[in-house]
Amino acid sequence: MSSNLHSAGVKLLKQLARHSDVVMDVYQSGEVNESQHEPGVIDKLLKAGILWQPEADQPLRLKRTIRGFLEEALSDERNRQIDANVGSAMATIKTLAEHYKEARQRVDYSAAEAYLADLNEHVYAFTESLRYAIRVLWGRINNEFGYVGTLNAKIRENELAQSQVTELLNGLEMFHFNELTELAGDNRELRRLLVTTLQDTLSSCAQELSVVQARLLELLGRFRQIRGRTRLLKGWLLHTELHPDYRPMDHVAHKQVPVLFNRAEGILAPAAVDVHNTVQEHELMELVSRIKSITHLPEIAKPQAGDTAFALTDAGEFDVPDNPLKQAVDDYFCAVIDSGVRQSALEYLQANDLPWDSENWLYQVICGYDGLSEEYRSFFELEPVGDRHPVYTGNFIIRDVELWMA
Repeated sequence: MSSNLHSAGVKLLKQLARHSDVVMDVYQSGEVNESQHEPGVIDKLLKAGILWQPEADQPLRLKRTIRGFLEEALSDERNRQIDANVGSAMATIKTLAEHYKEARQRVDYSAAEAYLADLNEHVYAFTESLRYAIRVLWGRINNEFGYVGTLNAKIRENELAQSQVTELLNGLEMFHFNELTELAGDNRELRRLLVTTLQDTLSSCAQELSVVQARLLELLGRFRQIRGRTRLLKGWLLHTELHPDYRPMDHVAHKQVPVLFNRAEGILAPAAVDVHNTVQEHELMELVSRIKSITHLPEIAKPQAGDTAFALTDAGEFDVPDNPLKQAVDDYFCAVIDSGVRQSALEYLQANDLPWDSENWLYQVICGYDGLSEEYRSFFELEPVGDRHPVYTGNFIIRDVELWMA
């Protein structure tokens, strides 16, 4: 059987070499022009399975396997076909692995070797097809879908490539390596094929496919941006054709330039001093020290005082009037001492109809308590009344204070 297979393969390759011009003509044109080739050559290629006819009224074409072989060998950028059927390959690999294990259990080593060879072929063909699909995708991205002429066609090709990437990633998720590990068991060859080889290949391919997907999305966004600007330009040209007497206004003379014309960004960003940067503290202090006072009011010339005589005498007595707010706080402390009960500062302010603002009053009460000496402060207890800030943690908002005897 192997000798017949070998001879048939040699015969097929010889026919491909002998009629290579016909095969390449069909590959480039897509169909056979029977008027340019001899009927005998066409019949030989039909019998060899190189050419085929889809229907009776359709022209002859290349077989898909031969076309795929040429596309891969020639790295043809026109090839946009990707085999994303991962489930079929997985089922075939599992079936061959079961055949191989069963043959080993029956001690049929010849059949086991044949199944193992087929399993190797399917595993490496599957990994190669994945790498080939990624190479095709990268070729499309690097070429920016240059095999199509219009921008809409590029967007459609990009969306097709994204769907193919999604199908490939979904298919890779079907591989459960715990199942493959159980299927391989303790067989060294199966573990090498089903676990080591597949896992390494699928991991690297999945990472590269995620990068491809990101690049496709970026390229699609750029295509759509170009299409939007192209539509805007075409609309403008159509408007000028319909209104030939239209003259744009002088937008530079306007205070508010429309966003459509104001496309330029600022050359320099607005400068601002980073006062929180401790590295620049020395430079900031030098800048502040150089600031000079600028007064726009005219200075009144003051006559210089002449020499005056003075005599040293005893200083007269004078009184410094007390601050009324401080005096009211002292009265509040005395009221707490006289009553001996806990009193609210705001309630005292309202009860005595004092003229000061509540915030200033509370601040003066707290300062009066903190200004007492340690000996007198020990006789009092001051407690702020308020609530914590609902957004910024660590901030306590004081609404009132209460004072009582310790």
